[in-house]
Amino acid sequence: MSINKHNGARIFKEILNNHKVDLILEAHNGLSARVVEEANFVAIWASSLSISSALGLRDCNEASWSQIIGIAENMYDSVSIPILFDGDSGYGNYNNVRHIVKRLSHYGIAGISLEDKLFPKMNSFISGEHTLTPIPEFIGKIKAAHDVKKDEDFVVIARTEALIAGLDIDIALERAEAYCQAGADAIFIHSKKSDGKDILEFAKRWNHRCPLVVAPTTYTSLPLSVLEDVGISIYICANHLMRAALAHMRNVACQIKIDNSINEINYVISPLSDVFKLLNYDELKIAESKYLS
Repeated sequence: MSINKHNGARIFKEILNNHKVDLILEAHNGLSARVVEEANFVAIWASSLSISSALGLRDCNEASWSQIIGIAENMYDSVSIPILFDGDSGYGNYNNVRHIVKRLSHYGIAGISLEDKLFPKMNSFISGEHTLTPIPEFIGKIKAAHDVKKDEDFVVIARTEALIAGLDIDIALERAEAYCQAGADAIFIHSKKSDGKDILEFAKRWNHRCPLVVAPTTYTSLPLSVLEDVGISIYICANHLMRAALAHMRNVACQIKIDNSINEINYVISPLSDVFKLLNYDELKIAESKYLS
């Protein structure tokens, strides 16, 4: 899917509101972003977990927002499909959110997801206490994001971690309703249960009040059609390229060490020609004939 970069936010907003479910895939640098685009996904999830992990840091705001945004901007420069930025809990208060959204929307990123946990946040799949931000404070972040965005189509998605924090669906619905009324373009409802039943119940009770976003990292067996039937708009494959890269890099490193050679491993890794093709080295020949002739 190739788009005019200047229309990225508008295109993503249309995807969010097209009354069907769309998969978007995580990327964590320019190369992985190219892979997502090459596979014909409609948009990219700029995952804070994946980007932090690629930096060798933990997903508890050890990486600064400027580091994460810098990589998201590099991804934007590498592709022509929309990018949704994982903004964690906003890296502070409403003022931090304003700075982040100004920069994202100025650069052309399509939108931001903000979660209602306290800063610094901890990854949702790490056991322990996950304390939520008071509703009025989080509403302030949603409003701040809308007030400073440079593109009217820039999307602000409110992610509630109520289920992650062990709270019930009624509380999750209460928070989601407050965020929707405050201007959130969509609600991201997150859970780490393996059957996804809480997500389905939430979605049925939500009853299409505004678009819903999910990341079924733990409830992978739930069919896409079932999620679509209850009104899910965006299905985020949230960290899978990073995890695939980790598994394959580990296997390759171990095999090279065992073999004391790189000869056999060449058969299971991408040839350099594949790298050159993906990154469009041929364009340099065209540019050379244009600028050096």
